[in-house]
Amino acid sequence: MDPWQHGDAYERYVGRWSRLVAPEFLAWLGLPPGRRWLDVGCGTGALCATILDLASPASVHGVEPSEGFLETARRNLAGRAVLRRGSADDIPLGDATVGVVVSGLVLNFVPVPTAALAEASRVTTAGGTIAAYVWDYAGRMDLMRHFWDAAAELDPHADRLDEAARFPLSRPEALSALFTSASLERVDVTAIDIRTPFASFDDYWRPFLGGQGVAPAYAMSLDELARARLRELVRDRLPISADGSIDLLARAWAVRATVPA
Repeated sequence: MDPWQHGDAYERYVGRWSRLVAPEFLAWLGLPPGRRWLDVGCGTGALCATILDLASPASVHGVEPSEGFLETARRNLAGRAVLRRGSADDIPLGDATVGVVVSGLVLNFVPVPTAALAEASRVTTAGGTIAAYVWDYAGRMDLMRHFWDAAAELDPHADRLDEAARFPLSRPEALSALFTSASLERVDVTAIDIRTPFASFDDYWRPFLGGQGVAPAYAMSLDELARARLRELVRDRLPISADGSIDLLARAWAVRATVPA
């Protein structure tokens, strides 16, 4: 139940917050200009755009399996990146083609992450960098955590969909172990925290009605009465200020490593 097809709805739900993580991620990588970059699972193009704006790349390639997301990325990037349809375990590039492979909020959704890292290593030059980040679903991805905690209180089956339970890679120890097992060197993990402010409860809740992502898909699978009960319980759990605004935190775990020379 991971529907990722419509880029605009995804942007309203979580894509806009991914855009805030991307500059912090690139600053942490601290890579010199003139590199050839590949964004695996480029989605709507948020990370590609940040690379183009901040990293002074020689080139940027993006690979994405969803045609709907690729359409949005092509519109957003306006020809500044080379975008292809492909997947993390089947990258349509030759061996040692790029110097940096990155992936934002994708590793959790890859069926076999070890295969994805093997493929990333194949297309990266010796001494190149492979890096990624994922949301801290089990901890401080507040906007989703409040939703799923309320959903589990009303529906004992909701736990099966909660990303915290489904995605063990949302923890730093798991990310480090995965990259180490792929025979990569100098593996490092860090937390990236961003604020996710909402002007009102409606501003927070409306993206859950777009159907893009696991939580919105679950919300829209409920009948109207059940969805209303969930909405009110979520409202009760949120730290809503006197002016109606909601200030939450989103944490991403980032990992980087070097391809052996």
